[in-house]
Amino acid sequence: ENRKYYFQNGKLINRLSDVIGKFPVVILTPADHSITQGSPGDRRKFVDSVISQSSETYLKLLLDLNRTLRQRSSLLTRIKEHNRRSQAVYNELEAWTLKLIDTGTEIINYRIKFINEFNSYISGSYKRIMGIDEIPKVSYLFLEGKKGSEDPQDVKESFSELITNKREEELRRATNLVGPQRDEYLFEINGKDLKTFGSQGQHKTFQIALKFAQFFYLKDKTGKTPVFLLDDVFGELDANRSLKTSEYLRETGQAFITLTDFSNMSFLKINENDCVIKLKQGEVEYA
Repeated sequence: ENRKYYFQNGKLINRLSDVIGKFPVVILTPADHSITQGSPGDRRKFVDSVISQSSETYLKLLLDLNRTLRQRSSLLTRIKEHNRRSQAVYNELEAWTLKLIDTGTEIINYRIKFINEFNSYISGSYKRIMGIDEIPKVSYLFLEGKKGSEDPQDVKESFSELITNKREEELRRATNLVGPQRDEYLFEINGKDLKTFGSQGQHKTFQIALKFAQFFYLKDKTGKTPVFLLDDVFGELDANRSLKTSEYLRETGQAFITLTDFSNMSFLKINENDCVIKLKQGEVEYA
């Protein structure tokens, strides 16, 4: 029926929120280039996925935010289409605006705290792959460019002020212009913007470091060891990065690696406890 069904111990799980975080998985694929090279939405999606796996409260806040944004967007559209600006309509808009400010403020504060913690995980992982010549950093830009740590009350006041200033523009454009759904994350190496100045090697190294940081962060926060999946990523790495990544994997526990070329696996440190499975014309071979 073109639907996904989740079962746990034979019982159907109906809500996605009851699945997220139960069995943490970290996956690295070639598509992850979008995290460092793609849109702000790609970076928000990555950060939200990490926090959501470690905090059920944050996941519920995100779901609440999306509901609020849909309701508020629908109301703004109705106001524009029907040119209705009665007091009752404004009161309804004000109610959704207050809801957006409250929920959005909580999400922003969660993200500020997360980035402050997560930077140490990124630094540690990046160092294991590239040494100390390159220093990575992630900054969180919220409410149109605010950066760094702020008092929760200051965040709420800034949110309220900005959304008040944008009110007429929101009514004219019939869209939500303020909130955590528009925030950005800045990735830097040695103080320079990775997206603007980073090489392909630096982008790939940053992506790998983010995934290792995600693994160890989730392990510390949830008490569960995630399963690490690497889908055909070594072909994009040079010999040194491949070797360092392979060695670092030893610290993650169980990991699954897919390769399309078995001709050169010298960068993989395979020992007697590892299992190599080859698929040839649909048949499984154990090497």
